[in-house]
Amino acid sequence: MPLKLNVGDIVVLKKSHPCGGNEFEIKRVGMDFRIKCIKCGKELWIDRVNLEKRVRKVMQAEGGEEKA
Repeated sequence: MPLKLNVGDIVVLKKSHPCGGNEFEIKRVGMDFRIKCIKCGKELWIDRVNLEKRVRKVMQAEGGEEKA
């Protein structure tokens, strides 16, 4: 079952970005995701399958709740 990911959520990935950050904000959802590195601001496109494999933790945008 796919993860419930929404625009504005912050995801922590298993691998870090070359800048050293591993927290990304979701900018667009769908078959492909656009995510933005919190540390350097670089935006990346990644497909749903690869993103779901790499997610370690999801922090919801509105409530600040965490999901493992």
